[in-house]
Amino acid sequence: MNFRPLLVLSAFALVSCAPLPPPQQPAEKRYTAAELLAMKPGDLAWPATSVEGERSLREGVQADIRARLALPPGPERDAALPRLFDLVAQYNVEIDAARPLLLDALPTLGQRDAEFQRALLTAAHTLYAAEAAPLIWPLLPQLTASKPFAIAAYALLQADGAAADRLRTQVPQQFPAWAEDARLTALMRRLQPSAAVPPPLPELLAAPLRPGFPALFSLQRPGRQAMGLALVRGADGRFVREAGGQLFTSPQLALARSGLPGTITNGNTPQGLFAIVGAGRATNPNIGPTPYLLSKLPLEAGVAEFEHGVSADTAAWSEAVYDSFLPPSWRGVSPLKEAWLAGRAGRDELLVHGTTINPAYYAGTGYFPGTPQQGCLVSSEDWDPATGGLLASRQLTLAQVYAAASPRADLAGYLIVVELPGDGPVTPAEVLALVTAAGR
Repeated sequence: MNFRPLLVLSAFALVSCAPLPPPQQPAEKRYTAAELLAMKPGDLAWPATSVEGERSLREGVQADIRARLALPPGPERDAALPRLFDLVAQYNVEIDAARPLLLDALPTLGQRDAEFQRALLTAAHTLYAAEAAPLIWPLLPQLTASKPFAIAAYALLQADGAAADRLRTQVPQQFPAWAEDARLTALMRRLQPSAAVPPPLPELLAAPLRPGFPALFSLQRPGRQAMGLALVRGADGRFVREAGGQLFTSPQLALARSGLPGTITNGNTPQGLFAIVGAGRATNPNIGPTPYLLSKLPLEAGVAEFEHGVSADTAAWSEAVYDSFLPPSWRGVSPLKEAWLAGRAGRDELLVHGTTINPAYYAGTGYFPGTPQQGCLVSSEDWDPATGGLLASRQLTLAQVYAAASPRADLAGYLIVVELPGDGPVTPAEVLALVTAAGR
């Protein structure tokens, strides 16, 4: 694999799906299956991935961080904090310098709006959980919106798993109707872990979902600290093989920079079922020009769109409708309901995409060469250090394999994200055993 030289201060720079945008962004494009299949890596380039492009971006970001750190206490600095902590986490620089600003701001969050609370509590979870925890406990009763409350709770769990007992009591006291809120429902499931053994995964791999449509399966590890594998099942119900007969698999990361659960904004990719409704080219500079597959959660897509128009049913979304796509043995499995809860919580725009982020920033991590972003499924790519031209792309290959397995020009199909127990990267050998057991 061809990695560009490391240009940031740390080899573990964290990245986001939304850094500084380029001055001019082209309009997003949508692709048909034929257009996708005709594309070659040499057709694509992203100059910001060149050595010079990375250097320019890094220097601009560091200047922005320093300017925000230098602001005196007051409204201007307060307004600068959300972006400051986003950049600090994204580039893994000035973490120590920014820590006092977060710790000073936490006791004031009860008087702030929910979006400001979300941004700073996310920073606490991602960067400063241990130091922030003593300040978050007295803040909890002041957090009246479920999203910041849930993020605060996850930060406390990040600092000390024993916090679960106290939180399990506090949630229903503070939110008596918690079961009607998707984020709090997910939180309570986290606080009351089940010892139930999930059904055999081959039953899920063999499930028709809706007959006649392709499906992309993304198999991940709990915690998402290792690379998962994506595989494609064709519209005929058979998993795609390489020319030599081996099962097609492609490394893929489902880890968000925040590390928060899937029901939280910018959290990890939720487990469960999505609809794939097309392919396009993003304007986001961390995604780059390689076509993404557009996936939608329940509620983000209406029932008719999720069904791809094969049903005349105009019923509103319900958990029973979501369950109808799954095999009976998997309908009561709580982890696979995370996508349903994430849709209810308002998450959207979770794409299957490539990356312009330098993987060398993550040398030494368990998920190298993956590049975590904001909750999407990310495949690695290699860019020319001199020109920014695309040399090789796991994302383009995956999208083309999916397109070739579909009989439809609009690429309609399904995506399932599911975790496999174990440690380390998901391996082709264990996936092959599961597919073989599924008879597919």
